[in-house]
Amino acid sequence: MSLARIFSRAQIGVQAPEVIVEVHLGNGLPAFHIVGLPETSVKEAKDRVRSALENSQFGFPDQRITVNLAPADLPKEGGRFDLAIAVGILVASGQISCPDIHRYEFYGELALNGEVRGVNAILPSVLGAKEKGRCCFLPADNDSLASLVSGVARKAVYSIQDVWNDLLNQQPLPLNIEYPEQELDRESLLDLSDVKGQPGAKRVLEIAAAGGHNLLFLGPPGTGKSMLAQRMPTIMPAMSDNEAISTAALYSIIGQSVDLANWRERPFRNPHHTCSAVALVGGSSNPKPGEISLAHNGVLFLDELPEFERKVLDSLREPMETGVVTISRAARQMEFPSQFQLIAALNPSPTGSHTDKRATPDQVLRYLSRVSGPFIDRIDLQIELPRLTSSQLQSTEIEESSEQVRSRVERAYAIQLERQGKVNARLNNKEMNRYCILAAAELQFLAKASEKLALSPRSYHRVIKVARTISDLKAQPNITLSELKEALNYRAFERLISQLTQL
Repeated sequence: MSLARIFSRAQIGVQAPEVIVEVHLGNGLPAFHIVGLPETSVKEAKDRVRSALENSQFGFPDQRITVNLAPADLPKEGGRFDLAIAVGILVASGQISCPDIHRYEFYGELALNGEVRGVNAILPSVLGAKEKGRCCFLPADNDSLASLVSGVARKAVYSIQDVWNDLLNQQPLPLNIEYPEQELDRESLLDLSDVKGQPGAKRVLEIAAAGGHNLLFLGPPGTGKSMLAQRMPTIMPAMSDNEAISTAALYSIIGQSVDLANWRERPFRNPHHTCSAVALVGGSSNPKPGEISLAHNGVLFLDELPEFERKVLDSLREPMETGVVTISRAARQMEFPSQFQLIAALNPSPTGSHTDKRATPDQVLRYLSRVSGPFIDRIDLQIELPRLTSSQLQSTEIEESSEQVRSRVERAYAIQLERQGKVNARLNNKEMNRYCILAAAELQFLAKASEKLALSPRSYHRVIKVARTISDLKAQPNITLSELKEALNYRAFERLISQLTQL
């Protein structure tokens, strides 16, 4: 047989489109051509494959070899097609006879001695193979990560010789090697009990974790803003399998290893305020996920918020609403998921505190105006943290632990999933009319408060969503005046701006 068709997968963002590796051995002068829009790294597979086959004691055909990577209009890059090309040559030259070759997919880069090296973005490829019902031959280095996907047949290979032995039933490879789930040492983790005082901030953190709300901490240096933000993942509900795999898939795209001990832990990203819009949102000529996508299903913490460039912050406005970021370039367009929870922190003055008399109201207002109104509008909870007293700092009283708070958060989270299938922060207007019904007295109160505080329509709806979450934490079916009043109380930034403009 002089023609072989082998299945593999390319990597385009979080997608892994199917690639058919067609190998034809024809008459003519010996040559090796790869067609199908290959980039330089793919073209170089010719030398890697030739050396790997010869050093593994296989015969390399002394014929005209044409390798087509279909579809021809899909850009191919990296060494992930090496193994599929090598298997195609062995099948086309008759060194492997396997009638069921169409039931397998092959990914892996070849070393010159025939060893199979790991590749990036293995999870999207394995998920794609699962949909097609095919068995994956993949590098042993990637197998532990691929084991996170349940319901897919996979075989870990160390060399091209292993593949040959398996396909000819000489020495079958073990199917679906299981890896023990490693225990996470929670003793060394951050805990909410480490934070002294600040009961109001802890309450807001609990509401944010339960309902998926964005949060802003406002306060002078040393009040615990960063400490509270870092402990947010410890009180958030555990990720579902689908959420954990989608987050791990994003990390596999950038080649970052995923630790099997904490792969279910929600990510926490803390970019420095000097980062660019591309670093935050994602981009480059070959688009890669940015910080907001790496925080998918987790927390994005922006400390010293006014120090970020305004255009960088404003680039977050659309992803905060949609949960998706679309990166368009001349050559291609990619979409990355970015359903993150934003926690922002800022000092209310360039001097640290707006009450220290070191800055005029105009200087404070100019400093806070670096953050645009539409951006603040998308933050559901805003709270000002008071300076800690010496008695609070020296207190030996045992604070509530993350585990205690997380148990309450998970109960409220379960109520939301059962009622509407999503957290309250992601409800659209139509769903709010169904799940956030207010009685006449509550509607009248909210209307008056909205007029007095000059709330925008978006802020108005966010107040209702926060009140719905507070009701869920109390396990109450309806929103009452008590929850609305508490939700309206969490608009500290807007209140501060209002005070400064009246001076």
